[in-house]
Amino acid sequence: MLRFYGYKKCSGCRDAEKLLTQKKIPYAFIDITETPPSAAELSAWFQASKVELKKLLNTSGEVYRSMGLKDKLNGMSEAEVIALLASNGRLIKRPLITDGQRLLTLQELTS
Repeated sequence: MLRFYGYKKCSGCRDAEKLLTQKKIPYAFIDITETPPSAAELSAWFQASKVELKKLLNTSGEVYRSMGLKDKLNGMSEAEVIALLASNGRLIKRPLITDGQRLLTLQELTS
């Protein structure tokens, strides 16, 4: 079963959930702000998916801005960025959907 990391107040997450439900794709919802994925999970998914690490960051979020990450990211290692994402789910771009092996896009799931 897919794991859908999202936030109920996020309109993009609500739209994605609606689409998955309409397509009858089963998933387990996990509130990303309460239970973010671990650094080990994020690292494995990132490696398997070949996604640019910066695309996992919620760059429009309040936490990202308040931490001044725009100016700090270039000096951070991959492991440091992943640890940061795992420490605060509000830093992760959502929705984040995984089959447990890799990250998936809505386009992959619904086409």
